[in-house]
Amino acid sequence: MSTIKPPRAFFDTLEEMPNPFKQPVIALEHLLDEYSDDAVQDYQYASEFIYSYRGSPDTFATYRREIEHFLHWCWIIVNKSLNQIVREDIETYLEFSKQPPATWVGPKNVARFQARQGERLPNEEWRPYVCTGKEYVISQAAIQSLFSVLSSFFNFLIQENYLAANPVSQIRQKSKFIRKKQLQSKVRRLSPLQWDYVIETAEKLATERPQVHERTLFILNALFAMYLRISELVETPRWAPQMGHFQSDQEGNWWFITVGKGNKEREISVSDAMLDALKRYRASRGLSALPSPGESTPLIHKTRGKGGITSTRQIRCIVQTCFDTASANMRKEGFVEEADRLASATVHWLRHTGISEDVKHRPREHVRDDAGHGSSAITDRYIDVERAERHASARNKQIKS
Repeated sequence: MSTIKPPRAFFDTLEEMPNPFKQPVIALEHLLDEYSDDAVQDYQYASEFIYSYRGSPDTFATYRREIEHFLHWCWIIVNKSLNQIVREDIETYLEFSKQPPATWVGPKNVARFQARQGERLPNEEWRPYVCTGKEYVISQAAIQSLFSVLSSFFNFLIQENYLAANPVSQIRQKSKFIRKKQLQSKVRRLSPLQWDYVIETAEKLATERPQVHERTLFILNALFAMYLRISELVETPRWAPQMGHFQSDQEGNWWFITVGKGNKEREISVSDAMLDALKRYRASRGLSALPSPGESTPLIHKTRGKGGITSTRQIRCIVQTCFDTASANMRKEGFVEEADRLASATVHWLRHTGISEDVKHRPREHVRDDAGHGSSAITDRYIDVERAERHASARNKQIKS
């Protein structure tokens, strides 16, 4: 299986994906060397399903990944169309997902498509699976995502009268694939030392090249201090973050309005430090110290051209530059283990880090509402006190008296 040729990316980014309802697919030569008529129909339905989630960049990316993986397996590994899939196939696919061909696993994320001579063409270096370590291992969260997305997809196909049954729902013993855990999953975040190096790196870059990196510094401050998700910084059909979304109330308290996961609008309390960061960023853009009511200036501006950033990939690249530089500085100064761990950090760790730091000294209900958590139980995952106390009470246990 390891010698199987790696597949091409089937679906483009949110910004570049054509509307399948207006531009139906008629052929798949750009994706597959050989394909059936059923594959064209499969692709059309899959495109419509994924495109329906374009209002949320995170959800779109998750659904695109899972559907793409599944179609790769259907067409390339078992040579079946969606209308031939039964319960046993889903179980076989789950086993495949645990150990995909080595040629399908890449060492890092790369662009799915590249622009060449006015066309969007699949990037030959792209791989459907990514592994930054020595061996690819699928997480329990990934298995749960696989079940959830595929089940929704098959329900959609039933509603479209393309299928008669949902093979995922026919699996009775999902427990043999998904483990139930007593322990809380560890929250991935930066250590205080790592965060110090990252923010100091951003400040240094902003001083050296303010026209480029004052924006970098503001992005890092916003992700950390307001617990923003990366999708809450970019313009989407659902929401376009603007300067006017920073608003003051009658008491002079400042709030930031955003629309996040689940298309839910929320108010985030803005600290004095975050307000100072906003003033610095606005000054670098030649704006007044604070936004006026209803100001429509894009929150995160493009380097070239007008309007706000629309790509989460661009935000990731901006943050990754800081992470990489900070990691190199840590390594130079002898913090090798911390540097290695920082090298594997993602943008979302900044949100986790901000929540984890604040929950130490703010009421959890306040942090919960600012973070947009559905319940305090989610916020409780960020509290390490009880876990630390449990370990402390066990530290001096004796085995031999």
